[in-house]
Amino acid sequence: MHYIENIKTRQGGKAVKHILFSILLLGFFSIASAQGYKNPVISGFYPDPSVCRVGDDFYLVNSSFEFFPGVPIFHSQDLVNWKQIGHCLTRESQLPLQKSGVSGGIYAPTIRYNDGTFYMITTNVSDKGNFIVYTKDPAGEWSDPVWLEQKGIDPSLYFEDGHCYLTSNPDNMIYLSEIDPKTGKQLSASKAIWSGTGGRYPEAPHIYKKDNWYYLLISEGGTEYGHKVTISRSRNIDGPYDSNPANPILTHSNMNAQLNPIQGTGHGDLVQAGDGSWWMVCLGFRPQSGLNHMLGRETFLAPVSWDKDAWPVVNGNGTINLDMAVPTLPQKIIKEETAENNFGTSKLGMEWNFLRNPKQENYSLSAKKGALRLKPAAITLDQAGSPTFVGRRQQHINFTASASVELGNSEVDDRAGITVYMNNAAHYDLFVKQNKDGKKQLVLEYRMGSVLTSAATVDLPAGKVKLQVKGDKDFYHFSYSLDGSSFNALGKADVKFISSETAGGFTGIYLGLFAVTNKENSKAYADFYDFKYSF
Repeated sequence: MHYIENIKTRQGGKAVKHILFSILLLGFFSIASAQGYKNPVISGFYPDPSVCRVGDDFYLVNSSFEFFPGVPIFHSQDLVNWKQIGHCLTRESQLPLQKSGVSGGIYAPTIRYNDGTFYMITTNVSDKGNFIVYTKDPAGEWSDPVWLEQKGIDPSLYFEDGHCYLTSNPDNMIYLSEIDPKTGKQLSASKAIWSGTGGRYPEAPHIYKKDNWYYLLISEGGTEYGHKVTISRSRNIDGPYDSNPANPILTHSNMNAQLNPIQGTGHGDLVQAGDGSWWMVCLGFRPQSGLNHMLGRETFLAPVSWDKDAWPVVNGNGTINLDMAVPTLPQKIIKEETAENNFGTSKLGMEWNFLRNPKQENYSLSAKKGALRLKPAAITLDQAGSPTFVGRRQQHINFTASASVELGNSEVDDRAGITVYMNNAAHYDLFVKQNKDGKKQLVLEYRMGSVLTSAATVDLPAGKVKLQVKGDKDFYHFSYSLDGSSFNALGKADVKFISSETAGGFTGIYLGLFAVTNKENSKAYADFYDFKYSF
């Protein structure tokens, strides 16, 4: 029925193309017996994906904004199953975030490979703009930044015959120049080559070459419900570029996708697999509780078809789905497991991030105790600084996260706990607090813009307390346990009040562990045990 309805939404040549594409898919199914896959392929706040292939291996990077370390990098051999192998920006010399506000920092990276070297190009909007880092080992350390002259955001690289070309979007126009990627020197003047199809914010430009055509892929419409991917082409790399008459090639802003559980699709990047098939990675988000979304913009995957001298077609009709019944590369399954961390290791896992550049002395792991010790800072979660905070992304609409905490050497108003954190003006916090009488209390507090409200307070005995937050489509539910197994409900809060639509910005929810003090030289500490994230 869905197949028939899709045909009815298109007319003339477009309908014929769609029917032929569907017939080809069905034929390939019978031959390849494909597994299909589920979107998103990387769930949670992993936006602005960019991908490259080296042999049988694919590498993908995402934006990271004000979080440190920056630009997570993933590896796959089938484009469906991804495993994080590191971050591109792991040192403060690469990623100064002291001036970063909410949704500042790192925008829209691109990853490319040329002649034995990986290049990652991006923008630090809170520092000096566009830069490149490079490496021989994408899972290892990357170079210090090579700063570039051409402005704009969403820079990308294209390599051909010993030349390296840079695209970015100053002045709402896509510009091209030739550069030296190792020194940053600009070798030609910046030239305007395309302004898109008239949508606002033309961005995310990528150049590819196929059948002696240069294809320029961009996104338009803003990274919201009206987002879309458009494409143009030229026989010469510097233009003139002609727009695809069938633009946009990907969007969920039209009637045929108005009820799709994925919205805001855009910011695509193309890659050709070793078997000759073409694919697009893109961002999108999953609304919940009405039109609100919490998880940020996620990474999605779609098949792409094109005939010789023709334009690319994304998934047959320019939309994507959660369940993709299409042929894939031979899949190498990476089991998605419950995330448990008893903190009995020498360093935190790659899923953990700090807010801006952390004071490393405020974080320590005890293999003997199996604890993560946080030294509280005199910076609160309401401030746009670097509080003592370490968090991992919420990656599922329905989830449970828990951790035990013990607050020691504390003074009045010292606190430590777990936060559901969108940004400094939008977070829900469950924490242990030191009272004036020397006793501890458990407090549930909601920060919603200028509104701060205490939803519940409970007196605590000495020792550890286990904190728990559960998420569903409409609410976050908070509870605690004194024996580690039976939980007492404290309250629930609407997801919509800290959603992207309410709080703004470009990030998604983090589940963070934090510690706060009022004293600069506090001797207090907070020990966290047995963090668990399940879904």
